[in-house]
Amino acid sequence: MKTYNLCILGFGYIGRALAALLLEKRSELREKYQIEWRITGVATRRMGWVANAEGLDAEALLRGESAEKDRLSDSNVRAWLEAARADVLFELSSLNAQTGQPAIDHLRAAIERGAYAITANKGPVVHGYAELQALAEQHHTRFMHDGAVMAGAPLFALFRETLPAANLLRFRGLLNSTSNVILTEMEQGKTFAEAVQVAQNLGIAETDPSADVDGWDATVKICAISTVLMGVALKPEQVVRESIRGLSVEQLQAANAQGKTYRTVGRLERVGDGVQASVRPELLDAHDSFATASPASLISHFELDVIPGLTMIMHAPYDSDMPRTVAYDVLADWLRALPK
Repeated sequence: MKTYNLCILGFGYIGRALAALLLEKRSELREKYQIEWRITGVATRRMGWVANAEGLDAEALLRGESAEKDRLSDSNVRAWLEAARADVLFELSSLNAQTGQPAIDHLRAAIERGAYAITANKGPVVHGYAELQALAEQHHTRFMHDGAVMAGAPLFALFRETLPAANLLRFRGLLNSTSNVILTEMEQGKTFAEAVQVAQNLGIAETDPSADVDGWDATVKICAISTVLMGVALKPEQVVRESIRGLSVEQLQAANAQGKTYRTVGRLERVGDGVQASVRPELLDAHDSFATASPASLISHFELDVIPGLTMIMHAPYDSDMPRTVAYDVLADWLRALPK
């Protein structure tokens, strides 16, 4: 039985869901995987850098109780990881679509101390993938990132572990549930503002929904897929991107009356040594699987040199618990990273 010291950087919805899931799965991890864990570090803007190598009280953290006695007075990520004697870093900080920082530095620090570096952040995948992978090999550890794209579906693990010698030629995906929920609500007569409010009430849209409605979230995910699965380091400014703001209620309802629907679709296609990429609302026929799935669902369709078509769907009802789903992604990444 090996005990791992776990550090969680970012203790918002996903970080809290991860702590709760670890508690829920504790006996299963013990019995099936012969591993034990303790949370020895938590870092947030509100709490600062909190570390105790003997273990923090996970249930107290979930109750929101202060960990004042374990707060480091003057610290940074490297000192925090050292004080926590980290074996695993779950990097769950906010996305910086332009540079991937400071998440890349967080992950680099974990890798350089030989810890598993696991993220649900798209930024480091887009802006630091090659560096972090090479660094992980050098330090005999793993950089894992399945939670970054299409929460709940092991998109990257699918290729890494089950599709050897398969080359991705084309990709089509629904990668942002918020924009598609908004479009569906507008089809039913709601204004854009009212539809955004529905998505916010469901907990899938931020207070400022611009990243979703203007296509930035899906664009960064397209870049991550290109970088990891096609080997082409695509950046957001290279993707043709179109917002859903230009679609009116009348336009959406007219399409719906003809048995069609709009969805925000991301596309990739290999062209020579590069790729062509786009994220924009597309008018879909009623029989298209992208149109028939629930608006909150996420879909990826792959065309490979050895398989003509492979589709992965993460079915999500409107009331799905997305933080728990992402928390499972990073937990599963940790288990996949462990020596077999």
